[in-house]
Amino acid sequence: MIEMSTTRGGHVVRASYADTVRSVSRTKRSFGYEYDLAVIGGGTGGLISALIAAGIGARVALVERARLGGDCLWTGCVPSKSLLAAADLAHRMRHADRVGLTATEPQVDFSGVMDHVRKAQEVIAPQDSAARLARAGVDVVAGTARFVSPGAIEVAGRRLRFRKAIIATGSRPAMPLIPGLDDVEPLTSDTLWNLGTLPSSLVVLGAGAIGCELAQGFSRLGSRVTLIESAARLLSSEEPRASELIATVLGEEGIEVRCGVRVSAAHADPAVAGGGTLETEDAGSSSSIAFARLLIVAGRIPSTADLGLERAGVGTDERGHVLVDARLRSTAAHIYAVGDVTGGMAFTHVAAYHARVATINALFAVRRHVDYTAVPRVCFTDPEVARVGLTLAQARVRWREPVIASFDYADLDRAITDGRREGFVTLVGDPKGRLVGATIAAAGAGESIAELAAWIASGAKLDRVSQTVHAYPTLSEGPSRAADERLRARYAAPRTQRLARGALRVLSLVDRPR
Repeated sequence: MIEMSTTRGGHVVRASYADTVRSVSRTKRSFGYEYDLAVIGGGTGGLISALIAAGIGARVALVERARLGGDCLWTGCVPSKSLLAAADLAHRMRHADRVGLTATEPQVDFSGVMDHVRKAQEVIAPQDSAARLARAGVDVVAGTARFVSPGAIEVAGRRLRFRKAIIATGSRPAMPLIPGLDDVEPLTSDTLWNLGTLPSSLVVLGAGAIGCELAQGFSRLGSRVTLIESAARLLSSEEPRASELIATVLGEEGIEVRCGVRVSAAHADPAVAGGGTLETEDAGSSSSIAFARLLIVAGRIPSTADLGLERAGVGTDERGHVLVDARLRSTAAHIYAVGDVTGGMAFTHVAAYHARVATINALFAVRRHVDYTAVPRVCFTDPEVARVGLTLAQARVRWREPVIASFDYADLDRAITDGRREGFVTLVGDPKGRLVGATIAAAGAGESIAELAAWIASGAKLDRVSQTVHAYPTLSEGPSRAADERLRARYAAPRTQRLARGALRVLSLVDRPR
């Protein structure tokens, strides 16, 4: 427990942070503040903010208008990874001959898969429940919050006065402006989980991480899938080689991948609920794509409408993201924002990171800054694509000749034993050899990237990755093998070998056996 010391009547009195904050809280309430911290939004960022504040003794209110747990629990991470687990097993059954077993076509019960999704949510939901928050000392208020002044919000007719506030309202799926789109009742990553039957054919519009994951998942469960992307390649923010690998894998699994395509119109099929056709334009030619269902995963927009931010002096950008500085403080100095609503990296782990920074900054007026240098990201396709830090292209913008080290998983022993030889790792260093970026596109990439994030955060050089002993045989050896290859190339350089031969000749004269 962290303690603070004060002197009272000549004696040293020690109090925990929680005791100290509670004392301050009572004083603040006497000045008209009901809460030290008001948190708006009960997703990951809001939950962690509230729990941290309550844990150190602050008086906290958490306002949520729908379900505690947010997108991650109900429409994002948890349901999608549960569905992908079922899809992965179905795929491995079909390809069991890779490891000498008899391949078999699985009998996919889509309702059973969705039951698995819901059961996973039911197991995790108590961690985010109002009961748990109440036990921790958080006042949970149900309803929609609106700022009515710089120091107060109104929820269901009740006014809550606060000293500091954190906006954690998240984001929602964006819908492209396509004529006729509403007529086909498109699915989004929010509404997808209400499906009762597996679509016979599915068009996925948007080939970012979510689009690629869900396209592969539904294909493996038995849908005929077409993946459409307006950019020149899927996963356009990742290394081009990773994009090529995933496009190849998806194509081999029967998914039609179409990049550089613009959708000009949608037409509903009156005979099929949710079905229809898309009119597309590709390199000057037009075509139609029929579907039983259409899934839109074309980005997200912040959930800031109707919050009354202008009454609190909180500014937003043209898309509605709350403007924040490096301390996550908004244009109103006493109001902070965390997670997707800030327009930064839209990941659950980033929202959690934001919460840990913003809560302490808000309550104690400290100046901790967020730093995204070593924040990892993962696309949970199979194989996974994980990255931390800079891509090679980004590094080349900063330095003329960044250091590059690569290794193909086709030569990794564990990948060979698993029958999973597709993939690669690329490490990127600055001119001094310090690790500044890494991409792994291979099985287990999401697990292996954590070590590289730690090395980047510590300012380590690529050589340190090579010198770290990894258990054999594991997939986590991949990055170290890339670093090994770089060291080997340095040692094999003619100049290095000349110096080594000269040193050996000298040693042969002075360091003889006795």
